Amino acid sequence: MSSGSDTDLPPGQALDVGCGEGADAVWLAQHGWQVTAVDISEIVLHRAATVATATTSVNGRVAWARADLTTTPPPADAFDLVSIHYFPLHRQPGHTALHGGLLSAVGPGGTVLFATHARADFTRREDFDAADYYQPDDIAQLLDLTAWNVLTNETRPRATPTPAGAHHTQDAVLRAVRLP
Repeated sequence: MSSGSDTDLPPGQALDVGCGEGADAVWLAQHGWQVTAVDISEIVLHRAATVATATTSVNGRVAWARADLTTTPPPADAFDLVSIHYFPLHRQPGHTALHGGLLSAVGPGGTVLFATHARADFTRREDFDAADYYQPDDIAQLLDLTAWNVLTNETRPRATPTPAGAHHTQDAVLRAVRLP
């Protein structure tokens, strides 16, 4: 889960958006966070909960929840950290999934951490256009800078090895803090 300097955050309530099989949720829980891990897939949530149950250091620290956060927003001001790692966040008119949802879930003094594959690493295909999905810089440009402090907005070499067959060599990362 570590995306640079995010390890200096004091533990609190975290929302893991699109948690998949739970690696980030487990990492956060092992570092003292109370995590709400959300995914749209019941299958991956079951797998994640099974693995997490075997990891005794996270017992009781992760709540697994099935939801589509683009249509059913999380509670407002409820989280100290909203973590969005490699979640395909589709652009919407009016940016409602962001402003009325994920960004609103960050409480005062809380952090949004968004990391994804850099757009430059995508090859345009007939059935996929990377421009249809938010990149961290897109979100940074939408933030009201009287309410947010952007700490990191950059593209950097991947910190972990690229999986076999993948061509992603760079990550785009946004870390912003909602002002109290």
